[in-house]
Amino acid sequence: MPLKKSAIFAGIILLLVISACSSKSTEEKIQGHLEEAVSLEQGFEEQQSKITDLEKEEQQLYSKIVNLGMDEMDKIKKYSKQAIETIDQRAKEIAKEKESIEAASNEFSEIEELITDLEADKVKKKAENMNEVMEKRYETYSKLNKAYQESLKLEKEMYTMLQKEDLEQKTLTEQINKINDSYEKVIDLNKAFNDNTVKYNNLKKEFYSLAGMEVSYEENPTGDKSNKETNSKESSTEK
Repeated sequence: MPLKKSAIFAGIILLLVISACSSKSTEEKIQGHLEEAVSLEQGFEEQQSKITDLEKEEQQLYSKIVNLGMDEMDKIKKYSKQAIETIDQRAKEIAKEKESIEAASNEFSEIEELITDLEADKVKKKAENMNEVMEKRYETYSKLNKAYQESLKLEKEMYTMLQKEDLEQKTLTEQINKINDSYEKVIDLNKAFNDNTVKYNNLKKEFYSLAGMEVSYEENPTGDKSNKETNSKESSTEK
């Protein structure tokens, strides 16, 4: 008999848990997905300082290289190889960043069906606007990630070129121009990404307010991608 009583008691607890979950309002369910998406983007934010530090390290190596002459080829090769190592490390950090953003995007997508269940027109409209901006933000990140990877590829090619003693200045200058053009795209996409982040955070606050939800939260996701301006190159290497 004690076993039967235990089974009945366990069943009651299970029913209470299910009931508690089902009693959540649509607004509360949406909130759960929004805040979980914020949590998943923490990995994205953690990569920012690492990427920025690696960018600065690579830029310092580049500055050393452009101040060297042809008679210091050994040092040019040494610094070029070190720069390539920082680029490879950045590529790994960027991959981690992308995983974090994609996980957050998948979590955020869960609110789309819930929005249709919202009853108040103003709340539903605000949620739709919020969803639209966030989708645009994730689309922009995808473009930003591709543009940044292209920049890394071009930089790596440049440092490989610099290790060749017969490298012509014209060839180097053309490569540097490609890198700078590539980073211009990165900077523009980065700005669009950050602008969408600000819009989303404002819409999120407005949604919570209209839904009558008292919520305290950090300004996440920040979307503050690393300082790409530091990676512009000057063509002054004497090759």
